[in-house]
Amino acid sequence: MPAGGRWQAVRGVLVPLTRRGTARFVAISTATGLVVAAGAVAVAGPWDGGQRKAERVRAAAADRGHSARRAPARPPAAPVLAGPAAGGRPPAAADVAAALEPLLRDPALGAHASASVVDVAGGGRLFGSDESTAFTPASTIKLATSAAALAALGGDHRIETTVMLGDDGIVLVGGGDPTLTAHPAASGERFASLPALADATARALKARGTARTRLSYDLSRYSGPVQHPIGPNDNLAPVSPLMIDEGRLDDSDHGPAARSADPAGDAARKFAELLGERGVQVDGPAEEGRAPASARRIAAVSSAPLAELVERALTNSDNDIAEALARQTALADGRPASFDGAARAVEARLSRIGLPMDGAHVADGSGLDRSDRVSAELLARLLARASDARAPELRPVLTGLPVAGFSGTLRGRYADAAEGRGLVRAKTGTLTGVNTLAGTVVTPGGRLLAFAFMADGTVDAEGAQRALDRLAVGAGSLR
Repeated sequence: MPAGGRWQAVRGVLVPLTRRGTARFVAISTATGLVVAAGAVAVAGPWDGGQRKAERVRAAAADRGHSARRAPARPPAAPVLAGPAAGGRPPAAADVAAALEPLLRDPALGAHASASVVDVAGGGRLFGSDESTAFTPASTIKLATSAAALAALGGDHRIETTVMLGDDGIVLVGGGDPTLTAHPAASGERFASLPALADATARALKARGTARTRLSYDLSRYSGPVQHPIGPNDNLAPVSPLMIDEGRLDDSDHGPAARSADPAGDAARKFAELLGERGVQVDGPAEEGRAPASARRIAAVSSAPLAELVERALTNSDNDIAEALARQTALADGRPASFDGAARAVEARLSRIGLPMDGAHVADGSGLDRSDRVSAELLARLLARASDARAPELRPVLTGLPVAGFSGTLRGRYADAAEGRGLVRAKTGTLTGVNTLAGTVVTPGGRLLAFAFMADGTVDAEGAQRALDRLAVGAGSLR
């Protein structure tokens, strides 16, 4: 997630300095899909606040001492464009079909696969195979979740965690920020920090002559079950409006990890501990409650801007952030912030954007639910729409895409399709028997294409991923 204000040079590229546990993201200036669109056809427009500047793309290897988990270093990407930022005409549809149809028949994709390729600048359909049929998208649904949240709230929106003072003590009110951290805030960081909230709360109480209080916590912002239908899982904490570090029980900040069964209670207990360290005694255990209407706000911390949360959700395929984005969309639309209310809100926003919704069904924000259904056409059109100058609020959907061979969930891929490294930017999707890939690629002539490839009958996950990678390279290989 980009951090504001502090930068360092890495091999001639400016890289933002980020917080303690956040994955460092390395700028890959050669991954110029968006730059191509902006420079060639004025499709993308300027990069706004909260979005990557100069195409800074973040490598998603954790650096909290987890060196053993890091993928091996990749060689630099080859130069992307030799000619103008955007060439003349897009590839001929017949040529795209000739290149992709044999690749789409790869046995690793199984018997049920679909594809959609769109010329971003002109919006024309270049290729389709069963593209209007709704498939299980797995994590590519996060593109839809992110677009809906951005359309509903804008990229500058921040999620607040607040402390209210009532007659019987203070109430810690969860706003739905899964990135709230229990670790101290680094100078200039843009994450909400529970220690910072404790600092502000202790100051406010002491200014009122209070050195002891009772503590409760308010979870009323969300409703419905907290457990995802998949049940307790290392891929997602119980969905609560109050948690710290995504409910992780280790020091990781992305990927599977053991999760707390009670993230809200853990956050409240940690908050009480932090208050005690600051000279405010909390009487009794923290209990769930509601902030009374007469309570006064005495302290608050805010998340990074929504644009940055979207980028992190897409780059790292972060399920906790994705579910939070869906619920923020529900709240913006006046719907219950539950699994069902969030899903209906996302569907409604996608429809308002003008995307093809035939057969679409959103069941969650993360794609862990197998009953999710979207078409390849919807995903490709969404990506094309996100590059449209008339929809600048959707830009982080593109800037958050992992870069082939360099960042996020694509960092360890494209070994067998090396020509795609640095050129393909895409969101991955993987469940047992399901493999999907949706993103953008730059052609040798400088055209930016949006694509989506989906298969939900695979038996060889690694083979299917390689087949999808070759499809993305094939789409970008034509002049």
